Amino acid sequence: MNETLSQNVILRLENVKKHYQCQSIKHSRRKNDLIVKAVEGITLDIKQGETLGLVGESGCGKTTLGRCIVRAIEPTQGSIFYHQNTLSDPWINVATLTDKQLFPLRKEIRMIFQDPFSSLNPRMTVFDIIADPIRIHQHTKGLDFEHRVASLLKACGMPPETMYRFPHAFSGGQRQRIGIARALSLNPSIVIADEAVSALDVSVRAQIILLLLELQKQFGLTYIFITHDLSVVDYIADRVAVMYLGKIVELATTVDLFKMPLHPYTEALLSAIPKPDPKLRGKRIMLKGEVADPKQAPRGCLFHPRCPYATNICRNIIPELQEIEPNRYVACHRTKHLHLHGV
Repeated sequence: MNETLSQNVILRLENVKKHYQCQSIKHSRRKNDLIVKAVEGITLDIKQGETLGLVGESGCGKTTLGRCIVRAIEPTQGSIFYHQNTLSDPWINVATLTDKQLFPLRKEIRMIFQDPFSSLNPRMTVFDIIADPIRIHQHTKGLDFEHRVASLLKACGMPPETMYRFPHAFSGGQRQRIGIARALSLNPSIVIADEAVSALDVSVRAQIILLLLELQKQFGLTYIFITHDLSVVDYIADRVAVMYLGKIVELATTVDLFKMPLHPYTEALLSAIPKPDPKLRGKRIMLKGEVADPKQAPRGCLFHPRCPYATNICRNIIPELQEIEPNRYVACHRTKHLHLHGV
């Protein structure tokens, strides 16, 4: 582990990759055609107490990266360092732990899933859904279960008396509140929210976002907020990492990224944010073509087939993620020559 790592970093990803081997394809000419590079070489620091927004189009690898962090799926390569509150060995590589070693760490990094309808077991009561993790990790006993579950439901804006009802009796927003209560049941340090509000109505979405911010202050949580909705990121995130085809193409504070993006893909995403005032609506950037097949990624910059500013260097050389300004990273050959529009 790097000795110079900042004291306030709670999680560090180093060259994290996740590749999937596809089944045999009859007309495949290259061996690499059989490999889907869902996540390709992610290096990233997450600071304690911050909210990091992870954005990009569907299929860019956001959810895969989140599940690699919690070891719901096994990363193909790379290191995931988590900072423990121990003096002997504060840094632990989550990616190399066995199931037995990983068990006590399950309570430190928790996940809120995207679909509040399929992420809750319909045959379990709300009490059992929230109490099971507590029971497994033996955090409390006997009647303390009820007090703990009741306090979690109350903190998440749910009446405690609903704990013995089944998930089908609740709306989508209420189910997501139950999912949040389950994620908080073991007092985690990091919560990965995977599209936690995308399946909800706009009014309910605002309530859940406010709830997440309130809980962050109350419990001192660190969020990794995975979403494709940049308007939500603008409100909740301190920093934003933009992903495209398994790679981070831009990383900056939310204010800097929205004011002046440095990557053409970020500019296109920002132009798609709905603006209620017609006077403030700018020209929408319509990217040509579709997202490239991850089994047959283009040479050079992965974004160049859709980029309106691409040149020969973009088509032949892969750009590296570099720090252009303090705390601003971008993977683009033409950053110094472009003047992109923000919000």
